[in-house]
Amino acid sequence: MTITLIGAGNLATNLGHALCAAGHDISQVYSRTQKAAATLAAMLCATPVTDIMHIAPGADVYIVSVADDALAAVADGLTRHLCNHQEAAGRVPLIVHTAGSIPMTAIPCSRRGVFYPMQTFSKRRLVDFSAIPIFVEAEHDDDLGRLMQLAQSITEHVVQLNSADRRYLHLAAVFCSNFTNHCYTLASQILSQHGIPFDTMLPLIDEVAEKVHHMPPAEAQTGPARRNDQGVMQAQLNLLTDNPTARQVYEVMSHSILKTS
Repeated sequence: MTITLIGAGNLATNLGHALCAAGHDISQVYSRTQKAAATLAAMLCATPVTDIMHIAPGADVYIVSVADDALAAVADGLTRHLCNHQEAAGRVPLIVHTAGSIPMTAIPCSRRGVFYPMQTFSKRRLVDFSAIPIFVEAEHDDDLGRLMQLAQSITEHVVQLNSADRRYLHLAAVFCSNFTNHCYTLASQILSQHGIPFDTMLPLIDEVAEKVHHMPPAEAQTGPARRNDQGVMQAQLNLLTDNPTARQVYEVMSHSILKTS
């Protein structure tokens, strides 16, 4: 397929590489900044664009991968521009976004959809898409089939999911990824204050992640809150007297563990 990427950030970079490796043609890469557009476009043998009005009509799919708070404005501008070119000729563009928590209706186009890879992305680390689940949605069955075909070209894990349910999927992902990583940050701060390297935690982190491949997370839970060891919990709270944020997180997390155990 011929694809235009709208965005040049973490997700767009990873997705662009995966689609290109699968044999798709990335024709243009749009970003508000020339450097970002040019950098990713050069990697994908595409043309960089910094003005929505210069995005060419005729791509099979336009994938909008921008910050959530910019999505509505970008999708509106893109729809207005492309529809002016294509609707008169009877060719309405298919525009999709990649946001987990934004409904499909954020795109004001009669052919619209969602192409949501559920993973954490960074430009500096390209991921293997073959194990990443991609959740798709479309206004029309033909477009849904096209998006499923596109997703299946880079992963074996493709799921049709509507906007309402995708909100809860994204919420769960925030707990599993963003909040968990923030706990790593708090742990790193505690360790660094006492000259202990964070990499001492890596075997523990890896084992917890591996365990939930084989058992429900509730059964994998261990620690003082799981045992309701009030003595240990109070002693650890005392260690956090000078760190009120970490102390509050500790209290909330321990209470939650106690309630679900």
